[in-house]
Amino acid sequence: MLPCSAGCRRGWGSEVDLYSGPINKLIEELAALPGIGNKSAQRLAFYIIGMSKPRVQQLSLAITQARENVHYCSVCQNLTDSDICPVCRDAKRDHSTIMVVENPRDLAAYEKTGRYEGVYHVLHGAISPMLGIGPSDIRLKELMERLGKEDIREVIIATNSSLEGETTAMYISRLIKPAGIKVTRIASGVPVGGDLEYIDEVTLLRALEGRTEL
Repeated sequence: MLPCSAGCRRGWGSEVDLYSGPINKLIEELAALPGIGNKSAQRLAFYIIGMSKPRVQQLSLAITQARENVHYCSVCQNLTDSDICPVCRDAKRDHSTIMVVENPRDLAAYEKTGRYEGVYHVLHGAISPMLGIGPSDIRLKELMERLGKEDIREVIIATNSSLEGETTAMYISRLIKPAGIKVTRIASGVPVGGDLEYIDEVTLLRALEGRTEL
């Protein structure tokens, strides 16, 4: 039997042995991002290494500036680089109607429809007792403070059709209804367990137009 070469021995071991320390570190950091597996992290790492130094510097600067300058809108809690986000600043929108969403990606999904004329409130999560996430862990306090200050006619709850999303919707409804504000829930056109950010615009519009009062 022929002796196994070093390359053969590496084939039986960890892939990280094939790369230098800086490459391993880059792959490790990329793989830690949500939705990025090890193989995707490797592809991204090799792509970044193959980029020109000016492009790498631009990417690094964009990440740093986004982390340093982006924060929560003081009104709706959406991500913005100013005190108040563009949606909240828009005087043409219906500020008496608030759509409550779980995260900025859901907000972006509804904005793509170009048909919703109200404003938003971003919770940055959903109530999940199984994960130890309670009402105080999401931006519910900010929503209630906002309802006490502004003249709100309707709150549309557009949390996802998951167990956590439904739990959050019912909790918010129970909080708001005693104040006499109309509370509605987007229709079941959105599939159970589906995330709003992945739903097409037509389905989102039908879910909005078919909303029911809670």
